[in-house]
Amino acid sequence: MSNTAQSLAGKRIASLLDENSFVEIGGYVTARSTDFNMQQTETPGDGVITGYGVIDGNLVYVYSQDASVLGGTIGEMHAKKIAGLYDMAMKMGAPVIGLLDCAGLRLQEATDALNAFGEIYMKQTLASGVIPQISAVFGTCGGGLALVPALTDFTFMEGKKAELFVNSPNALDGNTKEKCNTAAAAFQSEEAGLVDFVGTEDEILAGIRELVTMLPANNEDDMSYEECTDDLNRVCADLANAAGDTSILISNIADDNNFVEVKAAYAPDMVTGFIRLNGTTVGVVANRTEIYDEEGALKESFESVLSARGAEKAAQFVTFCDAFEIPVLTLTNVTGFKASKCSEKKIAKAVAKLTYAFANATVPKVNVIIGKAFGSAYVAMNSKAIGADMTFAWSQAQIGMMDAQLAAKIMYADADAKVINEKAAEYAALQSSAAAAARRGYVDNIIEAEDTRKYVIGAFEMLFTKRDDRPSKKHGTV
Repeated sequence: MSNTAQSLAGKRIASLLDENSFVEIGGYVTARSTDFNMQQTETPGDGVITGYGVIDGNLVYVYSQDASVLGGTIGEMHAKKIAGLYDMAMKMGAPVIGLLDCAGLRLQEATDALNAFGEIYMKQTLASGVIPQISAVFGTCGGGLALVPALTDFTFMEGKKAELFVNSPNALDGNTKEKCNTAAAAFQSEEAGLVDFVGTEDEILAGIRELVTMLPANNEDDMSYEECTDDLNRVCADLANAAGDTSILISNIADDNNFVEVKAAYAPDMVTGFIRLNGTTVGVVANRTEIYDEEGALKESFESVLSARGAEKAAQFVTFCDAFEIPVLTLTNVTGFKASKCSEKKIAKAVAKLTYAFANATVPKVNVIIGKAFGSAYVAMNSKAIGADMTFAWSQAQIGMMDAQLAAKIMYADADAKVINEKAAEYAALQSSAAAAARRGYVDNIIEAEDTRKYVIGAFEMLFTKRDDRPSKKHGTV
């Protein structure tokens, strides 16, 4: 390992990987440019440390930008080292992890640096859907470099010092950094949805380690299985009480109650993340109407509707799962679409993307209806009509066009309250109960909430060898 590994960039790699497992590649590379007296400047490693190692025994490729060398700016050889790392990772079928801390493009190298920067984009694009890509922002990540984390599958960001932006906050019309810091982790995670996880440097490195152990090494070689020591038939008592805050519900049914939530701060009305069921990694998408804090107090509540942000978040997650052969579980509790002028600008396209993602996915798909499932919003949430392989409903679930009381008021607009109540009860029994949906074949089984874990594990076990032939085409256009 070269002397550059003793820098902060090198220490980050050492903390990330299993002890003494890192092997550096290209440690003696320096900048080639001689313009503006560059030959008189020391550029060890050209400002980036590249190499490979293991995380809990899993092979990974890592690059870490060294801000002590010309601010970590990207020059020709800097970018070529990263591109070369991608080539090797693609050959071996292993994830790439980028630790970003960079002042941007190196002005002294101009078009050479610009072209090399484009080569990184190209390598990331070719690797997308083939190997997992993870980025972590520890310092500055601005301008064109902001596209690098955006092209990865998951992005971590240090919560206090890191900055992520295309245009700096002060460059935005009518804005200043003090007014709205659009480069901050809070904005990028809560508003932009670009950042999946925010934390301290130590929390980020620990989070990357946990995520890597959850994911397969590539899209063909499934390394995302571990021996399950949890009871496969474990009864999850009081699970129905967690129907509002589905992040708690998901944790309860997971092996050893371990749930890695993705984009938790963005569109919190939709929950996405990874769990293990009988040792196998499963992606989970769930509607959420409540958030409780660690003390059990209600922190926030939402309508049981699909929002544009929530739909986009879920669609992106399902697409990732499908690319890497990760089965998908959905927990459905939705009554319609969010109704606001702002939402109306994007809701149709966003829900279309969600519908397409579920319908296009060929991985095993299981849906559990835990509350209400009404209208087109339900259809878009991995219903049997768009490809769910197995659909379960809790015994008290409601499935149909709309709420029974509302349906009765529409059908019997001139009737009195007594008649409307009678017709609502009749409508609920005939059209919007779990039993009514099951009689029509839209639900495969009605289960008690506490038995959810054993039923979904059984379903995914049955679906393990699923094959799904689709029309021949290059790709869809949604």
